[in-house]
Amino acid sequence: MGTFVGHVYPGLFLFLYGLYQAVVVSKAVLVSDSLPNSSCPPRSKGRWARLWDISYRGLLKTVTGCLLVAYEISSTKGRLALMNRELPPRFMFPKQWQHLTMFILLSLSGCADVTSKNLLPRRCVFLERGVLVLAFYVLLMLLVSHIQDSTGVELQVHCLLILVVFLLMLVLTVELWAPNAFGLPLIETFLFLMMGSWLVQAGFILYRPVTGYPWDDDDISDIMFVTTFFCWHMMTNALCLLGICGISSFWHRRCSPSSKLTRSKLAPHCRSTEGPAYTLLPEVEHSEKDDQAQAHLLPESSP
Repeated sequence: MGTFVGHVYPGLFLFLYGLYQAVVVSKAVLVSDSLPNSSCPPRSKGRWARLWDISYRGLLKTVTGCLLVAYEISSTKGRLALMNRELPPRFMFPKQWQHLTMFILLSLSGCADVTSKNLLPRRCVFLERGVLVLAFYVLLMLLVSHIQDSTGVELQVHCLLILVVFLLMLVLTVELWAPNAFGLPLIETFLFLMMGSWLVQAGFILYRPVTGYPWDDDDISDIMFVTTFFCWHMMTNALCLLGICGISSFWHRRCSPSSKLTRSKLAPHCRSTEGPAYTLLPEVEHSEKDDQAQAHLLPESSP
């Protein structure tokens, strides 16, 4: 992960995951369906039921984590060893081992999703969320120790990343005990978008600056602009999330078959409201005629 590709690829995965989560959450909110964290029974979809029930999110996490582990091992200069053979022995490649721990936790989170949705007799959302929360607790501890020898621009970039991870850890912890909360999935989605886009930005800042010249750690302007770029990422991701919600709302109102079906069901009821008003008029006329006939008969029958 200590390369340009090592920052960009995980960032792209997290950003795409945030986009997917935004679509799922916005759809669930619009159709008043269960949130993606709720344990609802699988719906039957005919011959494609088994294919639909596969946890693609878990498979994607597992495959991505394994690919990142393979890339980290292959990009390490020399043989990836835990300790050297000197006396006394010393630990080797501390940052690489931290990266491997992060990627292994991503794969374990994917395995938990697949196990919960496809292997257990009933989906256990608590297992999925619990492993994910544990992964972010470990990730936060690794990132805090990861910046021990960082200074200047690199320190500022990682501190802002730690801020996002800390907030995401808090949101996931609250969701573990309140899975059906309304606003938390949107905040979680926004933080995933922030984490992904900022990792991509960190790759360009630290390894491939747009100007072609490295950032100056001693220049306070460069450090201040790192925070400015972070704020721009916040605004851009918020607009992105708002746009996805707007497009989902438009699609639900205009193009959704369920909305058309509800309008077609409501139409006959609207037309049937005029019917009883006309059918009651003859009954009223008949009742008035009967009253008049009874009024004429009463004087004749009296002595």
